[in-house]
Amino acid sequence: MVELDSLTPKAIVAELDKYVIGQNKAKRAVAIALRNRTRRLKLPEESRDEVAPKNILMIGPTGVGKTEIARRLARLSGAPFLKVEATKYTEVGYVGRDVESMIRDLMAVGYSMVKAEMQATLRGEAEKRAEEILLDLLLPGMKKKDTPSAPLVALPAGETAKETDGGSADQGSTREKFRAMLRAGTLDDRVVEVSVQRSGNAGFEVFAGSSNIEDLEMSVANITNLITGGKSKKKSVSVREAREIIIAEQLDKLVDQDKITEEAKYRVEETGIVFIDEIDKIANRSDRSGGQDVSREGVQRDILPIVEGSNVTTKFGVIDTTHILFIAAGAFNVSKPSDLIPELQGRFPLRVELESLVEADFRRILLEPKNALTKQYRDLLATEGVTLSFADEAIDRMSALAAEVNARMENIGARRLHTILETLLEDLSFNANDLAGQSVEITREYVDERLKDISQDQDLSRYIL
Repeated sequence: MVELDSLTPKAIVAELDKYVIGQNKAKRAVAIALRNRTRRLKLPEESRDEVAPKNILMIGPTGVGKTEIARRLARLSGAPFLKVEATKYTEVGYVGRDVESMIRDLMAVGYSMVKAEMQATLRGEAEKRAEEILLDLLLPGMKKKDTPSAPLVALPAGETAKETDGGSADQGSTREKFRAMLRAGTLDDRVVEVSVQRSGNAGFEVFAGSSNIEDLEMSVANITNLITGGKSKKKSVSVREAREIIIAEQLDKLVDQDKITEEAKYRVEETGIVFIDEIDKIANRSDRSGGQDVSREGVQRDILPIVEGSNVTTKFGVIDTTHILFIAAGAFNVSKPSDLIPELQGRFPLRVELESLVEADFRRILLEPKNALTKQYRDLLATEGVTLSFADEAIDRMSALAAEVNARMENIGARRLHTILETLLEDLSFNANDLAGQSVEITREYVDERLKDISQDQDLSRYIL
């Protein structure tokens, strides 16, 4: 897990700047929220529980970086993170997922995260065990506890077993010879038969009263796992595949499931982050009532206790949501934050308005982030032997076009650059394999030629994603 003490607000903002252009207010808000979580953990236990997280409501058009800020924040802190859409949930009693499932999903994320970390520390021991098991499979007559008269099998092509009177020295010599060959990879294509364990989940969870088919399927799967748990089946695979199967089984045996659950529960409750997107879609507008809005308001009422702090039962135990950080986001271009029920508004005390992107922002987005689109396309075409470069004038022209199209039509933020670059490089990407070894520079003239329809046609609806 990342050392949170080193993540000062300035360091957090600097890290977010590598991936998200602008939006300094939002970055500062999430940086302070994350730092306050670190500060809270240093408080005496009696006062620690009194400090509630300051949940954040991000307001801004699509494509300006709301989701990216939350996702990068979670990666930076190493915290369990879950992104959900508010529209996928329904009020209890309606067909769909209930809001408590977001906490169950978050706990599953935390469990997987901790399990992967613990297994990484134990992989060396698991590989040693897997090697011995593979040698036993390749030399079934030479197991350490078997009688020495058993025949040898699975010898490499051209090798013949040396007949002995059962001397342990010959056994050890042959086993070490196979060990060297196994480590060198010369036996990777040999086929062996392994037993694959069907292990059921340690916990069991039935979603009572849920009318969602996904939850019902999960319940049936849990029952099936309990019934079939402990059984195994034979499978013929190559040594290469068998090694990974055996390592995975050994890792499962080596890790302490109770410790994983305990650590995951602690991380979820103390550092977990839930990003609720599209929350504006469940806001009731004052000029509408009845119909589907009844369910939407019900979803808000169901989300409220989760955000306030309640106990949610999962297959890993009961999770207290009091100190989970919730970040909600929405464009609010049709509804407004005040259309949310007052109680829910009060649970998101920090409101951050993200700014629409302008031409200068688009230019920076094309050039500065670590995952800038120009870098992505340059790397993609380099795999075909094509050297791609962008002239400054071309970058300026694409930035201007993105701003112009967003202003004329629907504003989809930075996602407009995906449309422009994909249209611009369509022919080049299609014929890249025929251009191996060539260098191609994207100039302003190239941009104007490829995107002339967009720049000249006032009806741009057919270019909208």
